[in-house]
Amino acid sequence: MPDTGTIDVSPQEDAAELVEEIAQGAAAPGAAERMLIALDIDGTVLLEDETLSPGIIDAVAAAHAAGHEVMLATGRSWSGTQHIQRLLEIEPEYVVCSNGAVVLKRQTDAAGAASYVRFHTETFDPRTVLELLRTHLPEAHFMVELEDGVRLYTESMHDWNLSEAREVAFEELAQHPVSRVVVVAPDHSEEDFLALVGDIGLNQVSYAIGWTAWLDIAPMGVDKGTALERVRGLLGVPPERVIVFGDGRNDMGMFAWALSHGGRAVAMAQGPQEVRDAAGERTTSVTEGGVAAVLRTL
Repeated sequence: MPDTGTIDVSPQEDAAELVEEIAQGAAAPGAAERMLIALDIDGTVLLEDETLSPGIIDAVAAAHAAGHEVMLATGRSWSGTQHIQRLLEIEPEYVVCSNGAVVLKRQTDAAGAASYVRFHTETFDPRTVLELLRTHLPEAHFMVELEDGVRLYTESMHDWNLSEAREVAFEELAQHPVSRVVVVAPDHSEEDFLALVGDIGLNQVSYAIGWTAWLDIAPMGVDKGTALERVRGLLGVPPERVIVFGDGRNDMGMFAWALSHGGRAVAMAQGPQEVRDAAGERTTSVTEGGVAAVLRTL
């Protein structure tokens, strides 16, 4: 290309090739134009019956082909995340699991096959929290995730993925530092859990209420946003080139993080009102393909 303010005349036979090269250069985003796209799983790309949101695979593929980094940021453990990643046909450099307490990094073997290793893990001592919750919810089911990814639980639930997990007595749950505590009380409502959190003062840890009576507790100050900031810095993506999608209270931290740095936060239409209010944008519901609709506009 000629210097600014100058004219360079090219032979006619070279003109078409030159125009094509310019067009190709404009179509492929460089490091400054690449976006970091972080997707929650449940209620965002996945319906309650474990099927994928309409159009999500094609929309993710198109975003990836345009040069953007599409990754998952979920409350699930890695064992419950990896098969969703395969369904979406993506192999991002990083994955955020356990509500931000765990970041995994992709590694490639000599044959080119990708796998993931635990890159960064946050932990806390769960003893006080577990005793408080057991006092108020003696009938609840408890699970903890250890630093190495192994999970311990007191009683199984039919919808829990129990790979890399084993059943133990309640007392064993508190014997090691953990990256998360999960509490499920089938006979209680979401409102019951919200009231309980206020009553017992869960202010030394971060927590999120799930779709039903599900309480997910992470180390203090840790959420999807803190993990994504770590990933963003490692990838070198400008903060204003971030877009995150979610539908639950555990997504509000990453909404606030993205918006505070000039990025975008998109809430699903079926999410609670406070979650929709926390986002900068809303899309249609997961059953209507809300994520795909936004990705197609990028």
